[in-house]
Amino acid sequence: MLIDSNENQKKKNLQNKNVWKSSFKTAIAGLDLSPGGELDLLVRYLGKDSAKQAKQMRAVNIRCPEVGLAMTWDRLEEVYGFPEAVEQALFQKVDSFPKITLKEPYKLRDLADLMLELEAAKLDGYLPGLSYLDTSRGIQAIVEKLPYNLQEKWMNIGSKYKHNYGVSFPPFTVFVNFIRTEARTRTDPSFSVRSPNQPITTERRHMHERFPKEPISVHKTQVQDKADAEKSKCAVNPNKQCPIHNKPHPLKRCRGFREKPLEERKQILKKLNVCFRCCSSTDHLAKNCESEITCTECDSKNHISALHPGPAPRESKSPPSPQQGGESDKADTQEVTSRCTEVCGEGVSARECSKITLVNVYPAGHREQTKKMYAILDDQSNRSLARSQFFDVFQIQGESRPYMLKMCAGLTGVSGRSASGFIVESVNGKASLPLPTLLECNDIPDNRSEIPTPEAAHHHAHLRQIANLIPPLDPNANILLLLGRDMLRVHKVREQINGPDDAPFAQRLDMGWVVVGDVCLDGVHRPPHVNSYKTFV
Repeated sequence: MLIDSNENQKKKNLQNKNVWKSSFKTAIAGLDLSPGGELDLLVRYLGKDSAKQAKQMRAVNIRCPEVGLAMTWDRLEEVYGFPEAVEQALFQKVDSFPKITLKEPYKLRDLADLMLELEAAKLDGYLPGLSYLDTSRGIQAIVEKLPYNLQEKWMNIGSKYKHNYGVSFPPFTVFVNFIRTEARTRTDPSFSVRSPNQPITTERRHMHERFPKEPISVHKTQVQDKADAEKSKCAVNPNKQCPIHNKPHPLKRCRGFREKPLEERKQILKKLNVCFRCCSSTDHLAKNCESEITCTECDSKNHISALHPGPAPRESKSPPSPQQGGESDKADTQEVTSRCTEVCGEGVSARECSKITLVNVYPAGHREQTKKMYAILDDQSNRSLARSQFFDVFQIQGESRPYMLKMCAGLTGVSGRSASGFIVESVNGKASLPLPTLLECNDIPDNRSEIPTPEAAHHHAHLRQIANLIPPLDPNANILLLLGRDMLRVHKVREQINGPDDAPFAQRLDMGWVVVGDVCLDGVHRPPHVNSYKTFV
């Protein structure tokens, strides 16, 4: 194959282009091929990139194959036969050759073969840049790859040649003959000091017996005093009794444990030999834990709520039970005022709205495939993301590619598909914008309580005027998109209603009106969870 798309193969074939052409011509010499037949063979046996060149020439000269054949050879010579490109490939081959040690005579033979290749190309006269090898600086990079004793030997031979022939520096042929002679001498089995299968001498055997090469392993050790040793022997089951308070509540539900910083919680688990994954056993490690866990604060499957990063959620506290060491097995109850049930509903969940808007999405040119979904507008994200459900809805196939996702919880390596060629449209149809390339990511927050609704705006006097402009909550539309800074236009504020200092405010964007802030009347409820959308891909 003359040229391959792989860069290393391409550099290799730049050097062998003339050899390949000569072999091809010789192979078809006795076939009595027509110009069209020779051109067909060229297209068949050339590499991907070079075959593309040949196909173009054949298509242009479909009625004159002899002209197409001549133009194909000219194009191949033009693209792949420049002397500068071949010279660069040869010099890069020299630069990438490893340094030779005294224990690697066969590498010296490989270097001799490379020198023969350079000498043949230089004597051919087609590569004028190789005349640089007749200078001291030209072969300096090659000399530095030789063992020190051969460098000294070449210095003596080169100096004698200069003195005897009165030249400024020995020609490259002299250096090639020196390398070939040394390679032939040092790889001659007749003069090998010790063959690979020769047994070790008695003296060396005794040395190996005195100083055996045994593997050395060092393990981190920790010294326990008697008190700690007795304490570890009497360890309790953390799933039945809290080792911090010595009370009958599980460690994973201990509020005192949850309120400590994450690093301190980890240190406690390490000291008590408790599993870092389930926090319920001292009989196994996290890597061997088979428990199914879910964090109630972020829905993560990698840690439980007791090990969720960040501060504990704010909750109204009931009086502590003395039998529970200030802890309670049951969740504290919250008081709900009737004034806020119209906004928040009859439950106790808080209601904070953010920049989430209902949109229509469809592939460019296929409006009949429109799907309705919610999109988070996050100007703290540098890329736009989409859930796997988005790819399933539009039947997008493709290879998953790895990327790094940086969020408030840290840097995570993930992989996902990509999608492009989609249009996002406001529900009123006034704005239609092309979406950037979307990356598949299932870490997009899915908190539907933050979706602005007409009811939330209606119960605030300064927002009533735009309540009818906000679409009602669509139970069939899911939060599938996160639009980041790679789509700046959707973040531009066209109009804004502020209201009182601590009241929620509204913004008109190209995708419609959004409400931002705590819409609970008089701030009755406070959100128990923290949602941060800042991501960096």
